[in-house]
Amino acid sequence: MAKQFDFVIIGSGIAGLFAALTAREHGSVLVVTKGGIEDTNTLYAQGGIAAALGEGDSAAQHAQDTLKAGAGLSDPEAVRVLTSEGPQRVADLTRMGVAFDEVHGEIALALEGAHSKPRVLHAGGDATGAHIETTLADLARHSNVRVLEYALATELLTADGRANGVRVLDARNQLLADFRARHVILASGGAGQLYRATTNPQVATGDGVALAFRAAAELTDMEFYQFHPTALSLPGAPHFLISEAVRGEGGILRSTNGEAFMPRYDDRGDLAPRDVVARAIATEMSRTEAAHVLLDVTHLQPDLVSARFPTIYRTCLEWGIDMTTSPIPVSPAAHYMMGGIRTNLRGETTLPGLYACGEVASTGAHGANRLASNSLLETIVFAHRVVERALASGDGASGCPPSADPIRLALPKPDGERPPSRAALQQLMWDSVGLARNGDGLAHAAATLRGWAAAAPYSGDPSSHELANLALVGWLMAEAALRRTESRGAHYRTDYPEPFTDWERHVALVSQN
Repeated sequence: MAKQFDFVIIGSGIAGLFAALTAREHGSVLVVTKGGIEDTNTLYAQGGIAAALGEGDSAAQHAQDTLKAGAGLSDPEAVRVLTSEGPQRVADLTRMGVAFDEVHGEIALALEGAHSKPRVLHAGGDATGAHIETTLADLARHSNVRVLEYALATELLTADGRANGVRVLDARNQLLADFRARHVILASGGAGQLYRATTNPQVATGDGVALAFRAAAELTDMEFYQFHPTALSLPGAPHFLISEAVRGEGGILRSTNGEAFMPRYDDRGDLAPRDVVARAIATEMSRTEAAHVLLDVTHLQPDLVSARFPTIYRTCLEWGIDMTTSPIPVSPAAHYMMGGIRTNLRGETTLPGLYACGEVASTGAHGANRLASNSLLETIVFAHRVVERALASGDGASGCPPSADPIRLALPKPDGERPPSRAALQQLMWDSVGLARNGDGLAHAAATLRGWAAAAPYSGDPSSHELANLALVGWLMAEAALRRTESRGAHYRTDYPEPFTDWERHVALVSQN
């Protein structure tokens, strides 16, 4: 394989593949992915992709809902870009072959929590991500895009203050290789494996954030991690996502004694924003001393349920639950990283030559709490903008201006101390940097994770690199959460339970090399 490309893209989810398929007509493209091309978070996205396409809806209304969910921290201009350009990018997906579900010849639009209008497109009922991922992956395989599978990016390469490539570890033969590029795009997804309960696959280990921080690119909003309220909660079962669309179709959350409890927590009831619903569920679980609550759709027509949610229906059946006749036991699970690598509206990071899009990026669109089904939309809107910017700038991109006063953190120096295991790290994050936090727990977690982050990974072992990345990203999340002495959106502190106007600002982190 050649070692020089116009674009090197790290990650093969919807963000990486959409960027690759957009860039392929303008230069040589290499996609580096640490698993198979379809081993991504995108594959597991159920609910759909939000866009203002319905009668009586508008980009302005979509923007208003997004800003409200963002709890004062969404960038209005980023939200405007997201919602106004979203319909064009959805049309691009359709042209690429993604077949969204229709009713009577019109695209079907579903309602989800905190949306004022039905605007969520879905494919295969509750298999939207899988339909998009497989469609784009097939296009990439049969195009001039080069795809390097089972290859973990271990280091961003730089020269003269500019990103110009990536070092890659081939998991099959433990060999390192360097690939140079005019433009490096990080689209490596999230970090759900930080937590013991997550809807994310095993590959979601925060690699892109760790790569960027080590290369001195700025991060923002790392304290905001979204927990999905409803994941399957059964002994021995995976934390399988039960889409928010189930509640959008009329599903009711009940405590184990049968009470519909959400009206006690929020006027929007079961369709309140995710952070509100997740904390309400955690409170109910504590109040009733139960390991879960119940999501009830038994009052809906069985044929509607099985047709609208075929994947959820089949998965529940595999675990002995017929959701048309019995409620589903659910509890919160880590789902989506709203912070990440700071970018401008063109996907440029503070390191010239390095771009970021998708879950790894912090564009400002989500603020403190992502609106349901905006994530897939954000990936395609900003992936398209990244490629546009790279083409317009040639080799002269100046990057995103740094924050006025970022917090500078020294990279931990290797001291031989290693995280005891991924499970131990996940438990620490769940207990101290999870749904509810406090200063003492965050300080303990930050100190512990910083010590673990100092351990150098074994050079030829991909899982060792992943563990090192998790420790580093967990430390950065704990540090950001410790500094934000308020509660806002997905960041909730029991010692500072209210939001403060003074905190309507971002926590920016950068490595002090």
